[in-house]
Amino acid sequence: MNGEAHTAVEIALTNDLREIAGVAASIDLFCEDLSISPEVAYAVNLALDELLTNTISYGYSDEEPRRIEVLVRLEGEALVVAIVDDGEAFDPTQVPESDATAVLADPEIARLGLLLVNRMMDGIEYQRRAGCNVVILTKQIGRDTGT
Repeated sequence: MNGEAHTAVEIALTNDLREIAGVAASIDLFCEDLSISPEVAYAVNLALDELLTNTISYGYSDEEPRRIEVLVRLEGEALVVAIVDDGEAFDPTQVPESDATAVLADPEIARLGLLLVNRMMDGIEYQRRAGCNVVILTKQIGRDTGT
């Protein structure tokens, strides 16, 4: 690697809320290694916490261990984060008022959390591929290049 920082990291976790803290620590370290501001790391971690909590709490109809993957990579001046899980189909970019009560136990909190994710990130996309939810978050890192 010639001492160069890695520009991507893959984090795997199970559907256990206690594992989210480890994801946050990995994101913090990744951002620190690439000299990405703590504010960007915080925003990404806040969005991840919300989405992973929703997936783990509401995305599975059984208690079986499941694998969730979080892939983070630096693309130019943006962090791109992909979350892949095999939970129930759920598009966090589209939470209609009428569906929220069926999907989540506390729809008002869910809507606020998803609104927060959409505000913290510069982009959010959803795809359903091969029985998996794929959520792609984009956050501009806003590095100063001229100081």
